Amino acid sequence: MESLIIDQESFSLSQWDLLIRLLVAIGIGAVIGLERQYSAMKESSHGYSGIRTFIFHALLGFIAGLFYYLFAPWVYGVLFLGVVILTAVSYWQTALQGDRGLTTEISGLITFVLGSMAFYGLMEISLMITVLVVVVLSSKFRLKSIVGAITPDELYAFIRFVVLALLIFPFLPDETFGPYDVLNPREIGWVVLLTSGLGFFGYMLTKFLGNNRGILLSGIVGGLVSSTAVTWVFAQKSKESPSLSASCATAILAASSIMFIRVLIWTFLFNQDLFRAVFVPLVLIFAATLGFTFFIFQKDKKEVHTETESTLKKPLDLKSALVFGLLYMGILLAVSYANENLGKSGTLISSAIAGISDIDAITISVSKLTGNTLTVSIAEIAVFIATISNTLVKLGIGLYAGSSSLRMYLIRGYAVAFFGGLLAILYILLL
Repeated sequence: MESLIIDQESFSLSQWDLLIRLLVAIGIGAVIGLERQYSAMKESSHGYSGIRTFIFHALLGFIAGLFYYLFAPWVYGVLFLGVVILTAVSYWQTALQGDRGLTTEISGLITFVLGSMAFYGLMEISLMITVLVVVVLSSKFRLKSIVGAITPDELYAFIRFVVLALLIFPFLPDETFGPYDVLNPREIGWVVLLTSGLGFFGYMLTKFLGNNRGILLSGIVGGLVSSTAVTWVFAQKSKESPSLSASCATAILAASSIMFIRVLIWTFLFNQDLFRAVFVPLVLIFAATLGFTFFIFQKDKKEVHTETESTLKKPLDLKSALVFGLLYMGILLAVSYANENLGKSGTLISSAIAGISDIDAITISVSKLTGNTLTVSIAEIAVFIATISNTLVKLGIGLYAGSSSLRMYLIRGYAVAFFGGLLAILYILLL
């Protein structure tokens, strides 16, 4: 049996574990130190920063954790206080030379703590934090250029979004009321927050990545949450800036493609039999939609645009988000009415109505019922009806709220998607 260096009821450590954790701590210090030394060489800084210094910081944190158990808990506090004092003295010296930045000093203290975390065996978390620290440290010049490019209107929009997200949304009551007892202020607030956030996120990505890539990335990320919200947001954007209709179409169609992946994920998690039944048909539709999205993206990228900057005008469109929230409430009531009055015999009709607002909830519900009250074949049809319903709604939103160019792109794109659906139906009939 391997001998233990520390053998206490709450914590034990073998020599082999000690060696592995020590190497991790050294690696953490070396990575952060490498970034700090490289940055100091570029800026001709004379403050304390280097690979050796940060390795010692990590080792001190590691040793402090070891002494906590070998001697007494207060030893850890003394060592940490000593590091803080040395860091303060170093900052005082560099501040006298005109360098008043605290980044390197704070990084040193974080490295000490990460060394302690490595000692306690929290290696995955300590490594994740290390990566985050290095990314933030190495992004100094890029962050400065981003902040310098922000306009007063964009800053004001960001502040309003923060107020909405942190000062209003958390205090909305999380309880249901109204007809059928389905209206939840917290849930409706989340829809408004999501819609406004997608718009703001898309605006900023477009500003810094360009119209083509920024809007597409917004659609992909937004599609992981709600392709319907993405459609509403970018249909509005296309009417606001018609020259961006092709880019907005790629965002909407990309989000719609992601929707099929979400359906596959939910069925895989909740019902393997249903997952196997819908896998090939949904992959066919996904491939058709994604293929047309890529075609539009490549075509739009090759075209010469006169705009050198984003032409989107509204960083944060709360009015549009509130309208979408009211629409969501109406759909909730319609779905609840169908479930209340149609019962089990109306599963397919309920799926069509439920798909109007959300594909996730109906997919999870049907997956859970498959094998109990629903057969696999009925569940498969219900899932397809919900996806078709949701797709038709997004097409309707695009036709209503989008520019004329966006309408043409969406009609073609969803025609391709429905062609993929026909192939899926043909596949099912041939089984």
